[in-house]
Amino acid sequence: MPLRDPNLSAAEISPAFEKPDHLLRSPEDNLTLWQFMNVWKLSFEFQHRLLHEKFRALGGSVVRRLLSANGLDLLILSNLGIVEALSRFAEPVLLQQLLRAMEDVSAPRSRAVIFAVLSLLVRLIACQSSVFSLWFSRRSYERSRGEMITMLYEKTLSRKIIGELAPSDKQHSSGGNLDGDAQDSNTLPDGAEACSKSARGRIRNLVRYLGQKFWKPSTDENTKQGASVGKIYNLMRNDVYEVAQRFWEFQSLIRVPLSLVLSVVLSVNALTTRILLRYERKRRGVTDQKLKNVTQYVGAIRHLRWYGWQDFWQEQIMQARQQELRLFVVTGLLRILINVSNYLASDLFPVAAFFAYTILTGKPLRIDIAFPALQLFRMLENSLREVPGLITVLLNAKIAVDRIEEFMKEPDKDDAMVSSSLRGRRQIRLQHASFAWPGTSHQVLRNISLEFPAGLTVICGKVAAGKTALLQALLGELEWQEGDIILPNDTVGYCAQTPWLQSMSIRENILFTSPFEEERYRRVLEACALTQDLAAFKDGDMTNIGENGTGLSGGQKARVALARAVYSPAKILLLDDPLSALDHQTAETIVRRCLCGPLTEGRTVVLVTHRTALCQHVAKQMVEVVEGEARFLDKSEVTLMDLSKVVSSDSTDKTENGQQDEAEDAAVPDKFMEDEKRAHGGVKAAVYWQYVKAGKLRWWAILIAILAIHRLIEVGETWFLKAWGEAYSRPQERVASGLLDGLPSPEVNVRPWLLGFFLLAIVEAAVFMILQCFMIVITYTAGRRMFKHVMDRVSHATFRYYDVTPVGRLMNRLTSDIGTVDGNITGQFEDAAFLAIAWISSIVVIASVTPVFLVFSFSLTALFVLIFRRFLPTSQSLRRLEMVSLSPLMSNFGALLEGLTTVRAFRVQRSFQDRLIAVTDAFQGMDHFYWSLQAWLMYRFDALSACSTFLLTLLALYTDVSPGLTAFVLLAASGFVRYTHALCKRYGQLQMDFVSVERVVELLNLEQEPPGPVEPPAWWPSYDGDIVFENVTIRYAPHLEPSLSDISFRIPAGSTTALLGRTGSGKSTLALSLLAIMKPESGRISIDGVDVATVNTQALRSRVTFLAQEPTLFPGTLRTNLDPLSQHSRDECAEVLHRVAASQNWTLDTEVEAGGKNLSQGQRQLVGLARAVLRRSSVVILDEATASIDLETAVDVQRILREELRQSTVLTIAHRLEAVEGADFYVRLDGGRLVGCGRP
Repeated sequence: MPLRDPNLSAAEISPAFEKPDHLLRSPEDNLTLWQFMNVWKLSFEFQHRLLHEKFRALGGSVVRRLLSANGLDLLILSNLGIVEALSRFAEPVLLQQLLRAMEDVSAPRSRAVIFAVLSLLVRLIACQSSVFSLWFSRRSYERSRGEMITMLYEKTLSRKIIGELAPSDKQHSSGGNLDGDAQDSNTLPDGAEACSKSARGRIRNLVRYLGQKFWKPSTDENTKQGASVGKIYNLMRNDVYEVAQRFWEFQSLIRVPLSLVLSVVLSVNALTTRILLRYERKRRGVTDQKLKNVTQYVGAIRHLRWYGWQDFWQEQIMQARQQELRLFVVTGLLRILINVSNYLASDLFPVAAFFAYTILTGKPLRIDIAFPALQLFRMLENSLREVPGLITVLLNAKIAVDRIEEFMKEPDKDDAMVSSSLRGRRQIRLQHASFAWPGTSHQVLRNISLEFPAGLTVICGKVAAGKTALLQALLGELEWQEGDIILPNDTVGYCAQTPWLQSMSIRENILFTSPFEEERYRRVLEACALTQDLAAFKDGDMTNIGENGTGLSGGQKARVALARAVYSPAKILLLDDPLSALDHQTAETIVRRCLCGPLTEGRTVVLVTHRTALCQHVAKQMVEVVEGEARFLDKSEVTLMDLSKVVSSDSTDKTENGQQDEAEDAAVPDKFMEDEKRAHGGVKAAVYWQYVKAGKLRWWAILIAILAIHRLIEVGETWFLKAWGEAYSRPQERVASGLLDGLPSPEVNVRPWLLGFFLLAIVEAAVFMILQCFMIVITYTAGRRMFKHVMDRVSHATFRYYDVTPVGRLMNRLTSDIGTVDGNITGQFEDAAFLAIAWISSIVVIASVTPVFLVFSFSLTALFVLIFRRFLPTSQSLRRLEMVSLSPLMSNFGALLEGLTTVRAFRVQRSFQDRLIAVTDAFQGMDHFYWSLQAWLMYRFDALSACSTFLLTLLALYTDVSPGLTAFVLLAASGFVRYTHALCKRYGQLQMDFVSVERVVELLNLEQEPPGPVEPPAWWPSYDGDIVFENVTIRYAPHLEPSLSDISFRIPAGSTTALLGRTGSGKSTLALSLLAIMKPESGRISIDGVDVATVNTQALRSRVTFLAQEPTLFPGTLRTNLDPLSQHSRDECAEVLHRVAASQNWTLDTEVEAGGKNLSQGQRQLVGLARAVLRRSSVVILDEATASIDLETAVDVQRILREELRQSTVLTIAHRLEAVEGADFYVRLDGGRLVGCGRP
């Protein structure tokens, strides 16, 4: 492209006009001035690696960095904007000269033709300038957007993980906020008493108070909290776009200020704009909360449906959505107030000008003055009407910048936490060190003095004692408050308690950016007992495991995460309870081969575990954590009684050859995640119809009618001006002109003409106001109904859909695409309808004066359509590809937020940043070349419009038409060309925006889980009902092997049943089949005599309790987490909480973060167990529900479960004896077949 940096390489640039190749860069990098645009790999000017490196080197605020990085484009745009403005304003001057040449009978016709040719040249100059403007504005838009996306991602990689709650400061801060709100609402500002004794002081106080109420931007009471997942999504998807869009529209800042001189209503709108700003801030905050709720809901949808709670949580989302829409209506009404006042002012401006010209100066308003003036006024009106929109978007951009700046100012994690007194030492060492969670002052670890030499260090302790916090402190994720510390400033092999895996192959997850060494890799697989598991997979270690390991069992995920840590070159391994999900034999194998084997020789291994008996004999040292304090344990302190108890707890099944019990299914599909589907061809009429129906037909009918009235008034205003100008040539008392009969000649009395023009302006503004109000009604109605229907369909989709759909892809549709539906799509529809009406009316008006125009109009329309048909298919494909390529961008942010600690421990931030850059390149590439096509279309349309107007002018010159009719026809013809052009562009834009609606409608067509035709009686299932499997065969999908094959058995009512079996034996499939998640393809499953395949699924899941190993918690209190439907009294909830978790000192009002992130894994399991006890279902299924709880607590919990659920039928999948001891029935599976059942 012109002005390309000559220092950049010119290699691998595609020649212009050659067939595009995705391996070659766009020829934009090496074009002459007149060569433009095709589809290739992004040029250097747009590649985000270069952009990011240059952008991060800049200093200052975000705005300053953006202006520095894109200043050249903005300078070019300023000059192009001036050229375009001069070209546009030259048109009415040339029209005036043309009309004067036509009125002068003595002037040769060639004089008028010269002015027509000059008008053509001016329009062609504006046309070429517009193409350049589009390219440079899009370049600044795309580059600024990419710079901010990569900047936000880099910040996310480095920021401290600040929780949403600050336990130690919660009460204090809440009180402070309450006091602050009370002062804002009911009292005068500080310092009021000093001035209150005088009237002057009281006035000053009042002004200051009103200033705080209406002029001071509102602040979020939670600004000191870390950004939530919803806010980060919103920053990336909405705020970044809001800021970048201003770079695209920068030219408006050059053109529109011309109208600021004329804007006498800006002072009136100032207060309205400030109020709008306040409500816009509130709306952004509510949108953050809605996205946060949606993110949590999508991530936890399986668990919610297992409990039958999805409708309740969907209602919570809809309440947040309703609040968002209410604020949308408020901000919309405020915008209408601003727009209508400006619209009325712009309509009254020509009235005032004509009044001054005719009344004050006494001059006649003739045709050569009226129509050029009207054309000029309309241009000024258009600029004036853009002012409120420009102010609004600038204020929105200011809000977005403030939010981005606030996020960028969040503290970063300190990667060099080494005390000067301990510098130079190699091992990890803490001396009297204390730590707190980021954002809080409460010490979670106190006075820790530990040293970790090479070898195995075992850390043990009760639930919530601080074991995981200690590992987080060693990773530098906690706030260091006092003491001396040496922490690793190098790669750490970290294995989180809840394994975090990526949607890629098992091998790629284990390598995790490390180079592949075949021998080392094989030894790691053997040491982590993964060899046999991989042999069961069709593609072995190249099997894609899906998002966060969807295709693996809990134990398999833990071992893959362990293998990733062991394979890494790290000298320090921090392992957070990877043994909890494993049976005794597998855990013993890993301790022997991995933790004591050659792979960990010379490495510092810190292992958190409750299964101390397995590692106690090989540990170099043992550390016990008690209530945030740590002490070394003597091996002699572990009594023989404790050892025997622990050993027995690990002996549930010694015949499984080292395989863990839990598995999802017996057959692994080739691909867990399906590729995102995209439609082809044009957007179908059914998609438009879906949106129209969502907005309700009656509102659309009224809108179309109002549009027709509005257009009629516009035409009438032009016709009235024509009659006014022609009336000067017939000086008599009355003018005979149809509807204008009875008006005096303007030479006799011009005031009635001014009054008529004034009334038309008032009526036009009133119709405009009504039109805008109906647009808000339609947008609100369509947005509310479509979002509700989408959430209904997603909430009741088949479970298979959740298995094959990444969360990022679904979030893309529920955020980006829904955001488009909430955006200006109704305005696009309104514009298209208005342009269609205006186009038809222009043909009718001009054809009534010059019938030959009909032939010309249809020929012109055919040319526009022919060009447009070449443009539309490719542009639609690029738009769909853009939306599809946005999903990986959303997934990258989501995956990073979930696994940020692991990413930072392995020091692979650069690798993840590079991956985001590649994804952003792909996404922006589709957008870039889509707008390249828009430039292709715009140039042809603008050039054709200019030539068409020129031909119409010649047509008028060589026909016997009066100057008044000529001016009227020229304005109408110019309007026809403009409307034809705009209608094609608007239809194209509608097609592009409706790609998002199309993607939303695809969610409306999701396959739904059958609800079940049988409504069970209220008492079902009773405590006396058996569970019966009769020749049951189940498979996850038709192309997969059966997970359960022809199994039959009966579980007695009220029994405690142990489900036993090897990996892949089908235990989890059997458990989930009791919730009708997978229904038998043959056979029958009945509970208390009722076939679960036919029973209402909501009733079934609300009466059968399934407790997974990793219970999902939600933001709120423990009360809402235990009983979100409020089916139990507060006293009942408190009693259950005390029984199950008495040692935790919780109350029902204890706050819980999203996902329970402020609780340990063991604490989350205690909350899940309390849920099960509170529900007291007649059938309870426990899937490794105590795996992360220490032995002593687990024994107490099992005793409580036996007491509280003594009447229930309890099915237990577990690896530890205390979880299944006392079972009076067992079911053993192998390879999906029943190999034994009965009483032990």
